Amino acid sequence: MAVSLNLMVPVLLVVVLNAARAGPVPPTKPATAGRDCRIDSFKSLSPRELEAFKTARDALEESLLLKSRRCTSRIFPRAWDLKQLQVWERPEALEAELALSLKVLEAMEDSARGHVLEQPLRTLRHIHTQLRACLPSRPPQPTTPGPKPRGRLHHWLHRLQEAPKKEAPACLEASVIFNLFRLLTRDLKCVASGPLCV
Repeated sequence: MAVSLNLMVPVLLVVVLNAARAGPVPPTKPATAGRDCRIDSFKSLSPRELEAFKTARDALEESLLLKSRRCTSRIFPRAWDLKQLQVWERPEALEAELALSLKVLEAMEDSARGHVLEQPLRTLRHIHTQLRACLPSRPPQPTTPGPKPRGRLHHWLHRLQEAPKKEAPACLEASVIFNLFRLLTRDLKCVASGPLCV
């Protein structure tokens, strides 16, 4: 027994030293967000909130269809599905989708029919605030760039960032309005469901 203990001690010492030298094991995903993250409460919106979005869409749809007849590209293609991303990438994609939607809808609010957007905008701003609390905090970009999104997430974020520069305002408005229900009933629900969204 004494001989086997004498053999085990050096082996254990080598294992411990190698582990210490290797440093901490990198996490498989970003650190979880703070306690203020309550995105799971948005698995489904109330019928009253959805009705407000439907009213806004119906009020704007006819004029948007006329304006967007010449639009050739789709900012949110049919293949856009957050299930294709890793679970921890989805909130970032949804945040970019929400940010673009808010920017476009807030600009539309000033138009003659924009009054119908008041309630939907209030709901979207609330969702956006809650979602941002769920994103891992990032260091300031100028000092430490940190890891950048890759693959499909990178492609989607770039597409949303470039859309206001590349798309005609009418096409941008139409894309955002026609995407609203997918954002609310599919993308938001998927992020709120976490790993259960498969």
